[in-house]
Amino acid sequence: MSGRSAPLVAWQRLCRLPGGKWLFSRIVCRKAPYFASIRPRFTELRPGRAEIRIRKRHAVLNHLGGVHAIAMCNMAELAGGLVTDVTIPATHRWIPKGMSVEYLQQARTDLRAVAELEFLPSLGDSAEIPVTVDVFDAAGEAVCRAVIRMWLSRKPGKPGKLGKPGKPGR
Repeated sequence: MSGRSAPLVAWQRLCRLPGGKWLFSRIVCRKAPYFASIRPRFTELRPGRAEIRIRKRHAVLNHLGGVHAIAMCNMAELAGGLVTDVTIPATHRWIPKGMSVEYLQQARTDLRAVAELEFLPSLGDSAEIPVTVDVFDAAGEAVCRAVIRMWLSRKPGKPGKLGKPGKPGR
């Protein structure tokens, strides 16, 4: 692989095909089944930016008829995780370490989450970076903002063409 993340390679192959964005979203939810509960649809994915949408439907509503706060958190974590994955160097992996969330107003429509990651510090073996995700309603009004603290760490060595690290090749 050329250093690009597997999700980015899949997105670039599928997004231009009819139904490709839908298929990509399904593949992501098979890999991380919990996110299937919100039925996300990716609309954009590139280094520095991820965008997903969900429809307002009964399964994601709260008792007041708006989109549930945790459904918005799921959107934020999914968008934040994928933007991190496609932005960081292939030498590193990530995991959410924490998330702070502000619910700005009730979400009464379909929603769009936008995650942006513009600055990457010089990465050593590990680093913590904030990823901001804004969730908007159909009118473009912000309904939620999340800041996810992502823990980045260097991937453990993998066997190469010469065999396992520390052992001579055949």
